[in-house]
Amino acid sequence: MKPAIWKITLSTDRSDLIFGAGGQERPLQIRRNPQARRMRLSVDPRDGAVILSLPQRASLRPALDWAEAHRGWIDAALAKLPEERPILPGGSVPFEGEPLLIDWQPALTRTVRHEPGRLVFGGPSESISSRVQTWLKRQARETLERETREIAVSAGVSVARVSIADPRARWGSCSADGDIRYSWRLIMAPAFVRRSTVAHEVAHRVHMDHSPAFHALARKLLGSDPAIARAWLRREGSALHWVGRGS
Repeated sequence: MKPAIWKITLSTDRSDLIFGAGGQERPLQIRRNPQARRMRLSVDPRDGAVILSLPQRASLRPALDWAEAHRGWIDAALAKLPEERPILPGGSVPFEGEPLLIDWQPALTRTVRHEPGRLVFGGPSESISSRVQTWLKRQARETLERETREIAVSAGVSVARVSIADPRARWGSCSADGDIRYSWRLIMAPAFVRRSTVAHEVAHRVHMDHSPAFHALARKLLGSDPAIARAWLRREGSALHWVGRGS
């Protein structure tokens, strides 16, 4: 009999399990859905979490046995995940769709300086990744703020506040109050992908839906077909969530 591949820890709002698949432990998240009619396994391409979705009243133990029986499928799905992209000296980080060399020189100051094709800085080696990510977030905040305001003027609308975060599921969101929030990781994508996301969120200031009128406005604000940017995010977007992992 094969040993169990899960370890159980319970919290008040959900069950979190560690799933030992693919040669390393991965979090197995239990999600109960009142609308679900059957069990479903999935692997989140953003962080490698193995997710077991269950009907609201499904018993946990049989569900775990069912997940155990699908060990092979989980291994295969984990093998398809993007590779970790640690931020290390001599490596690179994507910026607006192009790689920037990480040129770390210990004798230099901590301040990250952007030169053609590279980021140059010094300081402690243990904070290389965090300083590069801080620089990327600053570029994202400034660029997305500017582009959002510019496109909002074209749309004839106002935007209350522009902010960045690191959401798992969305590249951007727009609230009814006019606040727009983006994933800072958009700064690593090509500029046309970023601007397409901005046009999409600004268009929500006029249409809080995804109606034909909304899509027509988003395309008008962008000045080109946003389907190309959407396809890029579907194809390459998950890899952006792995930049900085393993540093």
